[in-house]
Amino acid sequence: MPNAKVLSEKQAIVDGLVSRVSNATSGVLVNYAGINVAEDTALRRELRAEGIEYTVVKNTLLRLAVDKCNYNEFNSLLNGSTALATTAGDPIAPIRILSEYAKKLNGKFEVKGGFMEGKVLPLSDLNEIAQLPGKDALYSKVLGTMLAPITSLAVVLGQILEQKGGSPETAEAAE
Repeated sequence: MPNAKVLSEKQAIVDGLVSRVSNATSGVLVNYAGINVAEDTALRRELRAEGIEYTVVKNTLLRLAVDKCNYNEFNSLLNGSTALATTAGDPIAPIRILSEYAKKLNGKFEVKGGFMEGKVLPLSDLNEIAQLPGKDALYSKVLGTMLAPITSLAVVLGQILEQKGGSPETAEAAE
């Protein structure tokens, strides 16, 4: 029977995982068994740049944590080598990065499952979400869409002014 110190350390790890999973906007479970140190280092660097926490976890401890978070669907996925990536920021980022990485490594690294906004997602949904651009790209598209009519109006007004024989500089001077 393990001593009290070991049990309290494991309980602290489980409590940390429960906090991490419950506060995350999204998370992804992966099987990392086929990658080497250089590939893992590159992956961790990319995830860290996006504010994603990525750690290797023991299946039994993660099973206890996901059960407390009501993600019981993950129990069947918790075998073999498991790493957990979570974020409190852009929910698409960990799904996109890890899915791209799995494609790039062609079978040496695989996505097991994931969750977003409190809901467990099947692999088909994860693959669809991975195709979406990141939050910053979506913001720039929306902003570009909002600015397009204003820009077009400015161009049209400038052309009308030129057709009437004026220029923007003379119009400013007249004021």
